[in-house]
Amino acid sequence: MYYEPRGPSAEDLLLMRLIDEQYTRTPFYGSRRMTVCLQGQDIEVNRKRVQRLMRMMGLEAIYAKPRLSENSAQHKVYPYLLRGVAVDRPDQVWSADITYIRMHRDFLYLVAILDWFSRYVLSWRLSNTLDVAFCLEALEEALGGRRRPEVFNSDQGVQFTSQEFTGRLEREAIRISMDGRGRVFDNIFIERLWRSVKYEEVYLNDYEGPPDARGGLDRYLRFYNHERPHQALRYLTPAEVYRGMASSPSVVVN
Repeated sequence: MYYEPRGPSAEDLLLMRLIDEQYTRTPFYGSRRMTVCLQGQDIEVNRKRVQRLMRMMGLEAIYAKPRLSENSAQHKVYPYLLRGVAVDRPDQVWSADITYIRMHRDFLYLVAILDWFSRYVLSWRLSNTLDVAFCLEALEEALGGRRRPEVFNSDQGVQFTSQEFTGRLEREAIRISMDGRGRVFDNIFIERLWRSVKYEEVYLNDYEGPPDARGGLDRYLRFYNHERPHQALRYLTPAEVYRGMASSPSVVVN
């Protein structure tokens, strides 16, 4: 009755940091290659341990992208709607994804909702568990204004395939699109966001706890939206493009 589960050990947290950094560089690495890579750095670790840690981090070894949740065999399968589509305006396509955020002695999960055309981060939330609630909170914030996407794209994780999440989108008459299994490029724009978040914020800081992480990410994502020029946007900011203050070239999804 009084048992409290222990968090990851200091050694596991160090390994998870190294795995996170390597996976950000090479998202196609599974547990076998990851083990070889760590052993090449003179780290004594076996594949079984790497598999356990990658599962804890939400990284599925056999897929080409982080899978921060298992899909349910019972969920409705939605097709991927964006192949060959020219994305040429704000609110045409929004997408969502989850990534691992390390802290000094623990870790969190970050969900974000992004407008594809402008790369504008519409909302985000942090959680210490991979439940549906924090994803719904982010969705409610993104839908809190008057704007709605024509298509909402995500992976097939249980958070995004849940009846609560898909039902909320359907009530707004939003078309639902989901990535093909193992296709890292189906949600490429939010994958690029994660690389920016990791290299420009998370890896430069050592968050002491959730408040520190929340504050750092809040500052960074405000900077990302309103101050950081994007090469793909002709060096405009996401906010300028999303709000129609400037134009940007369209993107054709492969």
